[in-house]
Amino acid sequence: MWEAFSHNLKDPAGAAVPFFLLFMLIEMAAVRREDREDRELAGEAPRGMGYLREDTRASLTMFVGSIAFSAIFRTAAFLLYTVLYVHLAPWHLSARNPWTWVGVLLGVDLLWYTYHRFSHRVRLGWAGHQAHHSSVYFNFSTALRQKWNQWFEVLIWLPLPLLGVPPWMIYFTFSINLIWQFHLHTEKIDRFPRCWEAVFNTPSHHRVHHGSDPIYLDRNYGGILIVWDRLFRSFQAELHRPTYGLTYPVGTYNVWQLQYGEYVKIWHDVRRAPRWRDRLAYVFGPPGWQPPQPAPRDFVSPS
Repeated sequence: MWEAFSHNLKDPAGAAVPFFLLFMLIEMAAVRREDREDRELAGEAPRGMGYLREDTRASLTMFVGSIAFSAIFRTAAFLLYTVLYVHLAPWHLSARNPWTWVGVLLGVDLLWYTYHRFSHRVRLGWAGHQAHHSSVYFNFSTALRQKWNQWFEVLIWLPLPLLGVPPWMIYFTFSINLIWQFHLHTEKIDRFPRCWEAVFNTPSHHRVHHGSDPIYLDRNYGGILIVWDRLFRSFQAELHRPTYGLTYPVGTYNVWQLQYGEYVKIWHDVRRAPRWRDRLAYVFGPPGWQPPQPAPRDFVSPS
């Protein structure tokens, strides 16, 4: 068990952080230059373009917080995965076999799609995930706008150690998945060749995912591959520039409200619900669920 545990925290995403910040600064400089040119011609930049200081500060604060919370969740989960891997897995896959890497990369990506779709369609999952979608700006700082509530991610990887995947390998491949997703959060990359767009998740596909327009809602959940969305009918091509952010105005840059505000709303909805059926639906139903209203009764005039 100790040998497996010694592989923990070999996280390529940590080594990529300086590059994340560098590309964010490069994008910020490019956007500001274009913004100055646009202002000279047509006034203020449209909503959702560029960077706003308060918004970027909130995203970076969430990123720092996510690193701290991730250390806690990942350490606890790694211990659980190690116990499952050592004592319950019927076999142990070899990291020296290249086909193991192919299988684990595909498995992690499929499980990420499953978890990501769950976090959009079940309100309790959405309460944690919505923080990532709360910005009306779409840029590389949005990629760093990460949630602090990672309990469902602990559960989604449980099949992998039971199938004999070394626990360190789970988080290593998931970090590769997250590194890929960083470059998706930009408007500076238009589209890749059609064959690439057909297989891989791209900035164009992910702009759709962050859109609050009705046609874009709950689409394009993939991590590295977009084929899962095409296979499970959750794909939507980019038709026009999305309106980014949530379907309701957030109205704050307070990171505590952005991270935990939806949990508070769930609590208030559950407390005022008269029936257990409605209480459960407020928690496990889709975001925005409301109990059906009784049909109005026909008015009968007195004779």
